[in-house]
Amino acid sequence: MKSYSDLIDQTFDFPTKEFTVSQNNLSFHSVDLMDLIRKYGTPFKLTYLPKIGENIQFAKQIFGDAIKKYHYEGTYTYCYCTKSSHFKFVLEEALDNGVHIETSSAFDIPIVRSLYNSGKISKETYIVCNGFKRPLYKEYITNLLNDGFKNCIPVLDNLQELDHYSANVTGDYQIGIRVAADEEPNFAFYTSRLGIRYNDVISYYKEKIEGSSAKLKMLHFFINTGIKDSAYYWSELSRFIYKYCELKKICPELDTIDIGGGFPIKNSLYFEYDYKYMAEQIVENIKWICNKNHVPVPHIFTEFGSFTVGESGATIYSVLDQKLQNDKELWYMMDGSFITHMPDVWGLNEKYILLPVNHWDNMYHKVNIGGLTCDSMDYYDSEAHIFEVFLPIIDRPETLYFGFFHTGAYQETLGGYGGIQHCLIPAPKHVLIKKDDQGNLVDSLFAPEQDSDAMMKILGYANGAGPNQ
Repeated sequence: MKSYSDLIDQTFDFPTKEFTVSQNNLSFHSVDLMDLIRKYGTPFKLTYLPKIGENIQFAKQIFGDAIKKYHYEGTYTYCYCTKSSHFKFVLEEALDNGVHIETSSAFDIPIVRSLYNSGKISKETYIVCNGFKRPLYKEYITNLLNDGFKNCIPVLDNLQELDHYSANVTGDYQIGIRVAADEEPNFAFYTSRLGIRYNDVISYYKEKIEGSSAKLKMLHFFINTGIKDSAYYWSELSRFIYKYCELKKICPELDTIDIGGGFPIKNSLYFEYDYKYMAEQIVENIKWICNKNHVPVPHIFTEFGSFTVGESGATIYSVLDQKLQNDKELWYMMDGSFITHMPDVWGLNEKYILLPVNHWDNMYHKVNIGGLTCDSMDYYDSEAHIFEVFLPIIDRPETLYFGFFHTGAYQETLGGYGGIQHCLIPAPKHVLIKKDDQGNLVDSLFAPEQDSDAMMKILGYANGAGPNQ
């Protein structure tokens, strides 16, 4: 029987830019994971900050190259979707790479204020405000507009939203309209619940916006599947651009489109996606449709959330025990939970790159990975490229460490970072990796593992009570 290292070598092109193995131990972006395990213990979440800037600059480059190739007369602007990860270290890294911001709730706006006060953004920064807006969100947006954040753009999600801005914003201001796209053919609903119907856009502009202090700058659409080379995606994009052309002929201020739904991230070592081709096709199709309709091409905004931060993350565990529950179902019990630490796995059947950190020279076998909660759904039994999971064989004295990689988007916000989790499983410690001024990798502890006192206080047991009290 071959070793786990042999299995990976014969299945994938390995090593990769991100993953290397030395002395049977795995490194992630040249970070020795065993060193971090010895220093911090498991479980822990890891954020490799340089990857955020790398992906931002890559997207800027391919869209910039496409614009040059097709002599496209509009510009490209990269927005980061804060909902993917609101952490300060993520926002600051993204902003250091020249991005703008897309928000989705009222509590994004205090973050915007904080970033402005610290000099990370200016009143020139684009703040694209999406989502169905409750009163507080509209109030905060209005305050930004009245305070001179001239590139704050509330994107109207329904026919009544504009009434608040019309009554409370002083002077002219920019707005966008989100168009309700059709959902995928296999989705439960035909049309997105978010946005304004295609058939209402023109009449709404004429009746409510034209001639008012609200200047329609942006038309926005969002595709849940993200940017994919599929008939569905190209059909929806074309339909959207035709609507832009129709509206542009009567609305001279309209000069921008926002393509919601981002690039995918690698969820397997076997991952193929031609980012450069997709950027070129988007630019070429937009130009072709605009030329056909004799209107100027729009400036292009994208909203990349998972693509920005997803591949910077990893979650590292150890195997606590192995259990053979019948003749063939072997379980590796881990020191964490999918339901609490990686809810995408449990709730959306998401797959991530799974690799052992050590014991690459051991033989391998098929396993199921079990989480610590009492829920029967707290498990992982298939990878993106195959309906099985293989990990190294271990003997009782050995400890196997393993990681899920590219887990940097959504997990903390979906799981409720620092809150109360199923079976009171604590949030793991969080380690940051960045480069210093000399380009050396430096690790630091952002947050320790959640303790019982923190949970007790949240639950209303006023002063908390440690385990020995």
